[in-house]
Amino acid sequence: MNKGPVSQFIQHHYRHFNAAALMDAAKGYEAHLNEGGKMMITLAGAMSTAELGLSLAEMIRQDKVQIISCTGANLEEDVMNLVAHSHYKRVPNYRDLTPQDEWDLLENHYNRVTDTCIPEEEAFRRLQKHLHRQWVEAEAKGERYFPHEFLYKTVLSGDLEQYYEIDPKNSWIVAAAEKNIPIVVPGWEDSTTGNIFASYVIKNELKASTVKSGIEYMVWLADWYRQNSDGKGVGFFQIGGGIAGDFPICVVPMMYQDLEWHDVPFWSYFCQISDSTTSYGSYSGAVPNEKITWGKLDINTPKFIVESDATIVAPLMFAWILGW
Repeated sequence: MNKGPVSQFIQHHYRHFNAAALMDAAKGYEAHLNEGGKMMITLAGAMSTAELGLSLAEMIRQDKVQIISCTGANLEEDVMNLVAHSHYKRVPNYRDLTPQDEWDLLENHYNRVTDTCIPEEEAFRRLQKHLHRQWVEAEAKGERYFPHEFLYKTVLSGDLEQYYEIDPKNSWIVAAAEKNIPIVVPGWEDSTTGNIFASYVIKNELKASTVKSGIEYMVWLADWYRQNSDGKGVGFFQIGGGIAGDFPICVVPMMYQDLEWHDVPFWSYFCQISDSTTSYGSYSGAVPNEKITWGKLDINTPKFIVESDATIVAPLMFAWILGW
């Protein structure tokens, strides 16, 4: 594949230190796919609010990622940006805000994520109405689904199209729903939509069991991994740290150590983009080699770490992989 101008720029200028690590990791990702491997991408932080969908959606469409693990926030916030983009408020001087400034944002129904404020009414409540219908209909039929499956149903129903404020080709959830790629959403309960669902459970309007649990995600993931890890195997591309990365990577040692299935391949590529300081006890700040001791990575697994801001690094790496 002929590389475009962004890729040519990266190749020419990114020669040392974190820049070189970015280049090496991108080439490793590309080689993994070219050799028949599959790739999981994990999304922590606020990557959807950072509009990673501008590049991630095309990665999905071009089969450069086969499965995603993300926080509940990243799952919902891509759709919130899709339906409420013009109502978002950017605060470039967020470092200078006083507690009173922050309170004023709350009073005006804005929830701040670094320099970007999500509008409660247009984003949260607009999505809530249509998700609630899916929850009610499923429960009435005695059906249960994972959080991402409910969101897929909502997106594919067309109910949200009336609100679209960005080109849907830039929504990674729309791309994922159309291809029906699997998503694992550990800790969905701490997201806004998870909190909304819990409120209906507390009011005795819905049953907690209508939305499948994190344990069920792990059980499902074990089966998916078994079916997809032959040949070159499954790679692990981790954006940030936290539960979005730690939950799915543990499926391998769980099968090997707890189930005693000794024919389970290790993850066959690993890259982490993180600005966490290498530290004691931190998952995000652990170097990749530590994962060998936990039965997650093999001695020979290609391992990369790019210590930089994921909102800068991930789109550049995706640009290389896509040939932009």
